[in-house]
Order: sequence, then structure tokens, then C-alpha cells
Amino acid sequence: MNGGPIRYVLDADVLIEAAKRYYAFDITRRFWGALVQHAQTGLLLSIDRVKAEIDRGNDALKDWANNEFHSWFISTAEDDVVAAYRRVMQWAYSQTQFTDAAKGEFASGDNADAWVVAYALAKSCTVVTQEQFDPNIRRRIPIPNVCQAFNMQPIDTFQMLRALGVRLD
Repeated sequence: MNGGPIRYVLDADVLIEAAKRYYAFDITRRFWGALVQHAQTGLLLSIDRVKAEIDRGNDALKDWANNEFHSWFISTAEDDVVAAYRRVMQWAYSQTQFTDAAKGEFASGDNADAWVVAYALAKSCTVVTQEQFDPNIRRRIPIPNVCQAFNMQPIDTFQMLRALGVRLD
């Protein structure tokens, strides 16, 4: 890190899980307002490829993403991010643990996971994901497994909220 404040990059599942389950828009808008507030201070963002995943839905999350958070879905079309993506993909394809199908899904243009890790790697951000590390998994490549390979410590939504001092009461 550069010694500055920690910046968080959100995986799609952070937003999708929250919208569908515990922070649904009809239950609490404070969560969503807190994300915007911390994005405005430069501490929180996501990437264009996560937005593309969200845009495939037709729901309140898509509306929020397009109307309230659109400025903080950052482009991955930067040389340092693309170079980090190459490193992430080289790592993934060199792993014998994962099936070829898992590697193909990880590399799919519809999957933002590798790009989230690459952005965080290139920009010294902390990845926020609801995925869990699994040393034995074969059928998919979880973000925390990739992060571990690059000496990054991902956190979950609740760890991020606590670190940012967000209170929803």
C-alpha cells in the first residue's frame, strides 16, 4: 500500500447478496446510502465489469447502480489493470487444482471476478467479497483463493462496514 487510507473494491456478490437478502432496498436504504457516501470520499468503488453483471438484472439494484452509484464503477481499461489481469489469468491457468471448466468460467467475459482481483492488485485496494477461501475446491475459482496467491487479504461486507465505521441503526 501507499500508506494512505484503505480503498475497497466491491465484488458483484457484495451488492447482489445485499440487495436480494439482508439489505434489500425495501428493508434499509441506509446501507446503500453509506456505500455512496464512502464512494464519494474515495474509499470505496467497484469496476465496470461488476456493473455489467448487475445490468443483466432488471431490478432495484440495477436502478441504484445506474442512478446513484454509476460514477464509482471504474474502468478496467488501464494498462496496469490489464497487466495485473494477465498475471491473475496466468496464475489461474497454471493451477492443477481447478478443472478446465472452472478456468474457463473464471476467464469468461461475463465474469468480473478476475478483473476485481486485478484492479485491486494494480491499485493496491482491498477486495470485498462474500466468497470464502476453499483450499479443496475444484469446480470454480473463488476470489479469496486468488487473493491468497497474490498475498492479498480479502474481507467481507461486514468487515468493510466495521472498518468504515458504518452504523445502520
